[in-house]
Amino acid sequence: MGEDSSRRLPRWWFGGVCAAIAVTATNPLDLIKVQLQTQTQTDKKSVGEIIRTIYQRSGLLGFYNGISASWFRQLTYTTTRFALYEAGKEYVDTKNVSAKMALATFAGLVGGVVGVPGDVVTVRLQNDIKLPEDKRRNYKHVFDGLFRIYKEEGVSSLFRGTFPAVSRAILLTIGTNAAYDQVKGMLKSATGAAEGVPLHFATSSIAGCIAVVITQPLDVIKTTFMNAKPGEFSGIGGASLSIARQGPLAFYKGFIPALIRVSPNTVITFVLYEQARMRFGYLPPDKK
Repeated sequence: MGEDSSRRLPRWWFGGVCAAIAVTATNPLDLIKVQLQTQTQTDKKSVGEIIRTIYQRSGLLGFYNGISASWFRQLTYTTTRFALYEAGKEYVDTKNVSAKMALATFAGLVGGVVGVPGDVVTVRLQNDIKLPEDKRRNYKHVFDGLFRIYKEEGVSSLFRGTFPAVSRAILLTIGTNAAYDQVKGMLKSATGAAEGVPLHFATSSIAGCIAVVITQPLDVIKTTFMNAKPGEFSGIGGASLSIARQGPLAFYKGFIPALIRVSPNTVITFVLYEQARMRFGYLPPDKK
């Protein structure tokens, strides 16, 4: 790669495509995380038991339940977050941490709203396998899920859990995109590291850990509420109260699988994103 590669800017669709590739690798971990988060006091299972049940019921392909919804979500939600964040960097002082956090908040807000329908279908598809056959929703794929939710429950159900989903998207964008930029600058300054896979790997690993710690409680609330049947909870507050009754640590159910999932997901996404930027990105007009 030439000297100009590090100056190249990403194209708007890089984030969603790279995240979709990453989620293909991490979908089994996401599936386990969702099933851990939707457990109640009466049906608790260990990670090993969940893995065994999935394999016994559906074989290896069972670990890819909901993959079409996961792809759809990344191609809508992540594309929006990354595109808005990168575009917004032209209008804010990127050396100012507060400005980057404000930009990440805006990008996460819009991306979160765009991604809620796909998120609802993803959660339901991934949770279906653990239910008795007579209680499964049996969505064929993401578009079947979107259509059936709209037809059977109304458009409002496509936006179930919007508040925790959007709140999580904001925190995730701060914890990944803004934190990634900040950590990357600090590492370059402290170590003199050049643009490349080692720097991008180290930066995304740290950003992934930050993201999981700050988003996990909202992720548990979001997953529980989205998976609930109509009328099961009075609202977000009811879902939160139900989780709280299980103890404060209940808000960190599935933390280890989430960390194991988000960390590699963040690493794969950002390493691919940086490589795509450096190889296929574009140079600003004044640098051509």
